[in-house]
Amino acid sequence: MSLSHPSQAEPPELASTLAQAIALHEKGALAEAERLYSAILAARPDHPDASHFLGLIRLANGEPAEALRLVATAMRAGPPSAFLMLNHGLVLNALARPEEAIASFERAIALDAGFAQAHNNRAVLLSNLGRHEEALVSYRAALALEPGNAGVLFNQANALKDLRRFEEAVASYDQALALQPDLAPALCNRGIVLHALKRHEQALASLDAALASAPGIAEAHLNRGSVLDDLKRHEDAIASYDEALSIRPEYVEALSNRGVALHALGRDDEALKSFDRALMIRPDYAEALTHRGATLDAIQRYDEALVSYNRAIALKPDHADAYGNRGATLYNLQRLDEALADFDRALALRPDLPEVHWNQAAARLITGDYARGFAEYEWRWQRETMTSSKRDFPQPLWRGEDVEGKTVLLHSEQGFGDSIQFCRYAPALAARGARVILEVEAPLLRLMTTLDGGIDVIARGSPLPAFDAYCPLLSLPLAFGTRLDTVPSVTPYLHAQARDIAAWNERLDERRQPRIGLAWSGNRDHLRDAERSIALEALLPLIDLDASFVSVQKDVRAADTKVLAGRGNILQVGEHLKDFADAAALIAALDLVITVDTSVAHLAGALGKPVWLLLPYIPDWRWLLDRESNPWYPTARLFRQDETRRYDGVIVRVREALSRRLANGRF
Repeated sequence: MSLSHPSQAEPPELASTLAQAIALHEKGALAEAERLYSAILAARPDHPDASHFLGLIRLANGEPAEALRLVATAMRAGPPSAFLMLNHGLVLNALARPEEAIASFERAIALDAGFAQAHNNRAVLLSNLGRHEEALVSYRAALALEPGNAGVLFNQANALKDLRRFEEAVASYDQALALQPDLAPALCNRGIVLHALKRHEQALASLDAALASAPGIAEAHLNRGSVLDDLKRHEDAIASYDEALSIRPEYVEALSNRGVALHALGRDDEALKSFDRALMIRPDYAEALTHRGATLDAIQRYDEALVSYNRAIALKPDHADAYGNRGATLYNLQRLDEALADFDRALALRPDLPEVHWNQAAARLITGDYARGFAEYEWRWQRETMTSSKRDFPQPLWRGEDVEGKTVLLHSEQGFGDSIQFCRYAPALAARGARVILEVEAPLLRLMTTLDGGIDVIARGSPLPAFDAYCPLLSLPLAFGTRLDTVPSVTPYLHAQARDIAAWNERLDERRQPRIGLAWSGNRDHLRDAERSIALEALLPLIDLDASFVSVQKDVRAADTKVLAGRGNILQVGEHLKDFADAAALIAALDLVITVDTSVAHLAGALGKPVWLLLPYIPDWRWLLDRESNPWYPTARLFRQDETRRYDGVIVRVREALSRRLANGRF
């Protein structure tokens, strides 16, 4: 510490005592310095330097009110110096009077424009008040005076971080660290900013360096866990949160984040305990309430989830995530008007939330509002799960403009079922005078060559021919301006080859009974697989009916394999299904397909084959609500779960309908 020289000439005795006091003060011997300052003030109560410096000791001892009295005494004794005004500002700040403190720092700067510390302190207070742009002006002034001040560079980087000017913040942290490589707070905050830039490995390295320098920084452990969560290393993230909690047991942010990681691992009971522990410590922690609601929603405890979200919103009315998540829960309860209202509130607060736009799209599409629904659906490319699928071509995206004489690339983007559903637009585009190239996954290649319109079909990964514009398959309804009453619903638009159908007719039994195909599970990695797929055992009540049953499952899960092994009346042909053309020929040789929501449903519908679809209470948007028919597939009949969200009643209704069909001989 370095104090200024005495502000005026002193009698020899006082000057000697003051010099001793200042020397002791600068060495950190505060008690001895305090004794000498007090002795001076006993002899001369208005002594400016003794009052000033004793005030600094009082401030260091946690007595800001007394410090202010002493510094004010010094200020009354004569024209104040810039150093005195700086310390006056520090005292006012300690008394939580930031605006007055800023005014004192500004007075110090007016007295001495080259006073770098005053510029820096003014900037710090402005940042604390959220006035980051003003703060940056002062940081730049301080750095112009002291370019090699690591502390000012660090503070400047923090202001840039708060302004979300992340690249500039990283540059400022790097400058600070070049001067002071082991500055742990800078390493920690640099890691936070790199995380925000999604440069996860670099963020992890920066946070690890911070912890190597200062292992006890709980914030570094917390943010390290957040990075590991984003890297899907949830177990490692939990370990980092636990380290943070070992340092700071009541660290509610670590408890909340720990709950999020546990939820990601499917350990929902443990996650709820972690959220509840955070909320015992801080009952008004809206973020923990919001995450708790999301966990309750995932385990279908929807009413409890709503309670959690309602509390979060009451505490933090501008909490966009809470509105978005509550909307998702209301969607799961089929309270769609309320869900849409919440999505609107969330987006009014944070227009850039991809998941909320995605959920809003689903809510509009499932109610048949295709105009707004398909427009919102374009936000899918901003979702974390979709960014890797986005194709960035130099050619423009086709949005419905005139394509006469142009070549347009259509490409798949999501599941096989999606490609089967939306390839129907390819012939319509060709009818507008375009040459159409359709790029699909290899298992779909042979099937897609049966589309009308002279479509050029190529396998994903093959070299692309020249084209003028492109369009992802699921953007075609928007480009065509599709509405509920203009869905291109003519089927079949895909076909099986006659020779392949004949081969299946030979492989299957003679047509003594109707042939019924069964598919009961889809992609196990689908986010809602647990709601869409069922166990084969659930379908067994159908099997004793007077029909021939054929498994249309290419892949059979282990538990279902055991059930199949004990049933001789379900024909298994999965080894013969090499691609979707084989599956199409098999379905063409059947009389009816009964399936859950998987690619088999789309294939049967595209072929114009009767298909009975077993749907969860909240189905995918394309199946709409409260109807047995579907505009996309006229030959489909929909059997829906009721509010119990169980398939038992669905299977009972399917059995009754199938019994009537068989009794009437309507095959």
